[in-house]
Amino acid sequence: MNTNNNRTVLATRIDAEHVPEITLRKTALIAGTLYLLTFVSIPTIAIYSSIHGASYIAGAGSGKTVITGGILEIIVALAGIGTAIVLYPVLKRQNESLALGLVACRVLEAGTMFVGVAFISSAVGSGQVDAATAGVTARPLLVALYDRIFLLGQSFMPALNDLLLGVLLYQSRLVPKAISLTGIIGAFPLVAGYLAVLFGFIGQHDPLAGLSALLVALFEFSLGIYLVVKGFKYPVTTGNQ
Repeated sequence: MNTNNNRTVLATRIDAEHVPEITLRKTALIAGTLYLLTFVSIPTIAIYSSIHGASYIAGAGSGKTVITGGILEIIVALAGIGTAIVLYPVLKRQNESLALGLVACRVLEAGTMFVGVAFISSAVGSGQVDAATAGVTARPLLVALYDRIFLLGQSFMPALNDLLLGVLLYQSRLVPKAISLTGIIGAFPLVAGYLAVLFGFIGQHDPLAGLSALLVALFEFSLGIYLVVKGFKYPVTTGNQ
């Protein structure tokens, strides 16, 4: 009964603000598409596997595939900012401070990704220079810096982002409760994995580190699919309940 009342109140609030349902559907479609776009960086797992090899560290590795990975990361960073901006007008009706916090966190996450791309691109450039001059390569340091900024920007920050978003979605009932709870619950193992790597209990590329991100990935993927296919819940349920 309380859930139905919450939906009715939220729908009434939106109707009072004269927000057309077609606009809300478009917002959901764009946000969902952007969330799915953030998964284009999955190939970087394979692309970047070579940067820790001895030949690449020594300056002999090719930079073309690494540059491709950097471009994919830039796309993900911009898409991440886009998700928060697109959802902000809807989420701020639930809690404007948390919605604004989500935008700020997404921008900060994207900033760390841009810095990471700068490090990895510099590693490519340093390898080319060192190969020409037969000097000592700077790649080990640049690769290590990339790993550190990746750990912060793509382990800790996504956990904070999805915790904020999960809470906002759970309170507003914009999507099924199971999706919202996945985001809220998934943030904690991701933070635990981040801390475990940070303190040296597991390696950054160990299977356990990847496993800690499983629920967060499931949350963002299922949210993207739901928003694209179904849209927000309350415009649908308003007329039936």
